[in-house]
Amino acid sequence: MSHSHPATLPQTIRVALVEDQRGLRESLKEVLLNSEGITCVAACANGEEAMSNLPSLGPDVVFMDINLPGMDGVSCVRELTRLLPDTLWVMLTVYDNTEAVFNSLQAGASGYLQKPVKAKDLIAAAREVMAGGSPMTAKIARLVVQAFRKPATGLVMNATEAELTLREQAVLDQLVAGFSYKEIGEKLQVSDHTVHFHIRNIYKKLQVRSRAQAVAKVMKK
Repeated sequence: MSHSHPATLPQTIRVALVEDQRGLRESLKEVLLNSEGITCVAACANGEEAMSNLPSLGPDVVFMDINLPGMDGVSCVRELTRLLPDTLWVMLTVYDNTEAVFNSLQAGASGYLQKPVKAKDLIAAAREVMAGGSPMTAKIARLVVQAFRKPATGLVMNATEAELTLREQAVLDQLVAGFSYKEIGEKLQVSDHTVHFHIRNIYKKLQVRSRAQAVAKVMKK
């Protein structure tokens, strides 16, 4: 029984890359093209190229480098999420770029991978994010907790849209404490999948909240 049941797998996952280092871009593209159930529909060298190519392609998942020359990855995601609301964005980042990762999550990203990226991690992330997963590390969880501690601006049409449930708060607290998804699931007596689901919801609320903050800034001017 080595083969999976085709019914449980979506059609081919259409992936795009935005990475300015040519060698890395080519090798990641190669990896995607040679992976079962995944194809690479575009490999862009910068944000400008992504802006002109991706909207017409409508990829399922985009791996976006945060540090791009010219238009950076965070701005690129912020612009493209409006044009591609169903696309999932995964940021590629170096270790010390916590703030940029956090900003990209607020802008609409669903997760992030740390560079250097291994081929198997890239493939696993594409599948995981399509299945509803969203990676989050303790460092980022800490920033997310702080963001929710600040009072909401009152401009969120429905305040509950941007408030955490007790269960989501519990998941975040456990993450900050350094527990793995599996350990959190055991503590809260839920499955790994449910933990992922809570984190995806936390990301969505973070995005609603950050949009409200942005609107409030504009209104003040």
